[in-house]
Amino acid sequence: MTVFKAFLKVLNQCKGTVILYSVILIVFGALNMQTNDNSTNFVASRPDVLVINHDEEKGITKELISYLKKNTEFIKVEDSEEARNDALFYRDVNYIVYIPRDYRADVLAGKNPEIEIKSTGDYQSYYAQLLLERYMKTTRNYVDICRAEDGSVDETALLEQVKSTLKKETAVETTSKLDADKLGRLSRYFNFMNYGLLAGAIFTICMVLASFNKEVIRRRILISSMKRRTHNRLLLLSNALFAVFLWAAYTVIGFILCGTEFFATKQGIAYMANSFVFMFCAVTIAFLLANLIQNKEALNGIINVIALGSCFLCGAFVPVEYLPDGVLAAAHILPSYWYIQNNETVKTIETWNFETVKPLLVNMGVILAFSVAFIILANLLSGRKRENA
Repeated sequence: MTVFKAFLKVLNQCKGTVILYSVILIVFGALNMQTNDNSTNFVASRPDVLVINHDEEKGITKELISYLKKNTEFIKVEDSEEARNDALFYRDVNYIVYIPRDYRADVLAGKNPEIEIKSTGDYQSYYAQLLLERYMKTTRNYVDICRAEDGSVDETALLEQVKSTLKKETAVETTSKLDADKLGRLSRYFNFMNYGLLAGAIFTICMVLASFNKEVIRRRILISSMKRRTHNRLLLLSNALFAVFLWAAYTVIGFILCGTEFFATKQGIAYMANSFVFMFCAVTIAFLLANLIQNKEALNGIINVIALGSCFLCGAFVPVEYLPDGVLAAAHILPSYWYIQNNETVKTIETWNFETVKPLLVNMGVILAFSVAFIILANLLSGRKRENA
């Protein structure tokens, strides 16, 4: 109980910095979720089209104009080539279609008349081009079929077949029921939580252990009736309890920011389990640094290098898809990389079975392997210090 009281006393001195890291997590985590909350769903828009018809507006030509008018926005521009070019330049028009003279007669005769076009080259002009090509290919195919059967073309029957074909639309079935936007926000929050766990746990635990490693305190512990192993065990337990409290506090913040309903899902449980494993790794990093660094003044700078460096290199602050391959390859040596990879994987899992969960378990295993390595290094350093003391 004495060790725990001493731990709380030192912790009370660090509460301002821990609160600061928590505020940073809340503010920047919330901003990060909002600024990245962009829908990636495709919505077909109606391009602005200008049709210049040099043929008679009847039959196949009339139907082409009607089809384009039904699926695009027709724009009126002054009847001059200069005005049309200006409309393209200023994006008042996306696509200009020049229907040539005798277009209808040439199509019915089995020819392949060329339709000149001008476009802005953007995605809307490509959509207009798809519409134009669809009509032309459909019409040409039916003309070829009619001419192959009896050598003549009934334009009225032909247009009925073309209209029937163009009315058909492909049925789109949604195969994924995941709420990608909300899971993306949840993933971004837990990615940003990497900073809060690293900075908060490392700073507090290192400060506590540095206080207990002072010469005066260490001598008092040596002459006390408490065994050193018992003292170390209680100190380790106190640090672990603090780390669990810090993880629970950040998880509650996630409840508030992201919505409680998502934490009742399998994805939410996976995010929490992954962050809990990483929290344990953060504790082991803190123990290793506490054995390396005794200077409290240097601690803040080292924490910023480790926490901020891990966040930038591994994808907590900058989305993983925007990072260069070389940076991601180097980030493999950091436990934060495997933690963030799990977060990115969780948001894509819809069917939960051993095959889909296996990558998560492998990454958690890597994080635990890092933790074991840090504990071994910390014990080796601690043993050498005792031998030299």
